[in-house]
Amino acid sequence: MTDEEASLPVPPSIARVLKQFRMLGREEKMQALLSYAKKLEPLPERYSAIDRTNFVIPECQTRVDIFPEYRDGQLHFFADVNIRQSPTIAAFLSILFTAVNDQPPSTTLAIPPDFVRIMMENIGLGARESGLSAMVARVKSYAANAERFAA
Repeated sequence: MTDEEASLPVPPSIARVLKQFRMLGREEKMQALLSYAKKLEPLPERYSAIDRTNFVIPECQTRVDIFPEYRDGQLHFFADVNIRQSPTIAAFLSILFTAVNDQPPSTTLAIPPDFVRIMMENIGLGARESGLSAMVARVKSYAANAERFAA
């Protein structure tokens, strides 16, 4: 993260998500994650036949592919992940995308460095932190290069 990114104010959509998760206890957080896992937007058919080499997140223990689209100055992300095998990963992506989808790239770039820690605090997912952080880094990288993903 650059100094410029670190100094960006946290956009309201991200601040809302962080505030909600800071206020939840462990059990409430787990219930919220299960609920969000079911809300992950399905991957559009147009992505089923493409080479996914550049979209996979290799740091994740679970196979995760993240696809960006940039249209009319706004980013929208889709992910392909096995929800039954990895509901927590699906939930995290759903939460992340809820905060940044259909927003300008600056919203994604303003994700604070402690986003993963706050979201996953007190639920014992330390082994997943590297992969979750890699997902955030990838969407931020896509945001920094958004024009390349114009639909």
